[in-house]
Amino acid sequence: MTAAPAALPAGQIAGPPPAASDLALGNAGERMTVPVTIGTAGPYQFIIDTGAERTVISRELATTLGLSQGRDVRLTAMTGTSNVGTVMIPSLTVSNIASQSIEAPALLSTNLGAPGMLGIDTLSGHAVSIDFDTNRMTVRQSKRRRHDSAPTNGDIVVRAKSVYGQLIVTEAYYRNRRISIVIDTGAQVSMGNSALRERMRHELKAPQQISLTSVTGQSMLADYTQVQRLEIGGVGFNNLPIAFADVAPFRKFGLTKVPALMLGMDALRLFRRVDVDFANREVRFSVPRNDNRDRF
Repeated sequence: MTAAPAALPAGQIAGPPPAASDLALGNAGERMTVPVTIGTAGPYQFIIDTGAERTVISRELATTLGLSQGRDVRLTAMTGTSNVGTVMIPSLTVSNIASQSIEAPALLSTNLGAPGMLGIDTLSGHAVSIDFDTNRMTVRQSKRRRHDSAPTNGDIVVRAKSVYGQLIVTEAYYRNRRISIVIDTGAQVSMGNSALRERMRHELKAPQQISLTSVTGQSMLADYTQVQRLEIGGVGFNNLPIAFADVAPFRKFGLTKVPALMLGMDALRLFRRVDVDFANREVRFSVPRNDNRDRF
């Protein structure tokens, strides 16, 4: 299994975002991809990664496109922080959203699992919607607005705080005690830290050890098991799959001492639809996909 980068150095985005546009989804493991144009070349299938601060590109694609080299930067991936080289992407377009002069870390495509990943430097100020029923993704402009306290259609709407541009949901609970959640569409599995594991230690099922390879090619082991019950926005989920390891992004977000979970695609697929609105610091979950939940 491959874990996507959940915390990278800050990047830049230029150009005003236009109206919404639908994008067909592909698959990179359990993650999602969208067509991306670089300059006039492409499209290339990039992973949408709401857990990564910065857009990255494969070295192979950068070489094919003849992109010029940039600076070395410190990159925080699941297995730790290391120095990596960057390349200069002159322009990048996904849907009708155009970004200019992106200094993107360049990594091996075998570790990325795709030609590249779109991080929140590209998605910031926008809303990303993943519809698992229709297999479609929508990226649209989002404007700050007053928050509606009465969600419609049975949706679960939770507020989030922003840390380095990343949205961290705090309206989640285990046994009536608050935990923090990061929505990470670039990760195939959900990751919990040691503080969360300690809180759940009396109820966890026997773990299975799995190997995770980060985007930098480094590997680590994690204990993959199921949590008997977890609550997000007033909905309880039973037997939620989680891998436990103290991965580097928890340190990046200041989440080492508090119970925290990076919610990956294995868990997000329990919902029919997930909307991540960066401008309004809000995450909306549709009615769950199966009966693995209880509404309060």
